[in-house]
Amino acid sequence: MSESLFTVHRAIKPRGTELPMHAHDEAQLTFAAAGMVQVYTDAGRWLVPPQLAVWVPPGVTHRVEALTDTELWLVHWQREAIAAWAPPSLLTRNAFALRIGPLLRALLDAAFATSLEAEKTALVVRLMLHELMDTTDAPTFLPWPTSPVGRRVAELAFADHRQRLSFSELASRAATSVRSASRVFPLETGLTFKTWRQRARIVRAIDRLARGEAIAQVARESGFGSTAAFSFAFRQVTAMAPSEFVSGAR
Repeated sequence: MSESLFTVHRAIKPRGTELPMHAHDEAQLTFAAAGMVQVYTDAGRWLVPPQLAVWVPPGVTHRVEALTDTELWLVHWQREAIAAWAPPSLLTRNAFALRIGPLLRALLDAAFATSLEAEKTALVVRLMLHELMDTTDAPTFLPWPTSPVGRRVAELAFADHRQRLSFSELASRAATSVRSASRVFPLETGLTFKTWRQRARIVRAIDRLARGEAIAQVARESGFGSTAAFSFAFRQVTAMAPSEFVSGAR
């Protein structure tokens, strides 16, 4: 279904499908009705299980990777629609992930109902823009440092998923000091290095869970001493237990 100011459409993406980096003139809301995707921008990455959606403003370069067989619901708004319909606070937002609350889910269901009239669909997608600002941001975003030093530390830390290297060892391998690296992460990611590393650890674990690995195996391979410790850390980042996440991804 489409109108001059917006479009809504479904897309079925088999596991492993990747859409290359691209940008478009429309704003986009990506919702995984089934399965799970990962959305990348220059600022970082979001993991998007069915409970979440990602807002990408017009002109923002991004790519999408299907971690499982996925059904995507995509809503696009032309710039004119955003200017006319969106609350001012949305116009200044960068890309972000959000939790799907009951009202937003009902609006999505209505927008994608085949029996809904075009005029009513326009009202639904217009209201959707206001509901985006009343939802809670999701914690599954992993911001990426912007400086060469920060990126080197981040790449080394992300690859060290069992956290065998200390902060000083990572800094040394990145040709910087612990003091410099400690300053970079809060300035460029909004997180301390310790918090960033823990989130990166869980992001990697989410990826593996989505690919079908057992929770106990993922906990072990992620360097946690027990499944309970892994579950606690996982819940801190995602606000759900690993078992809930796996169930949603399926």
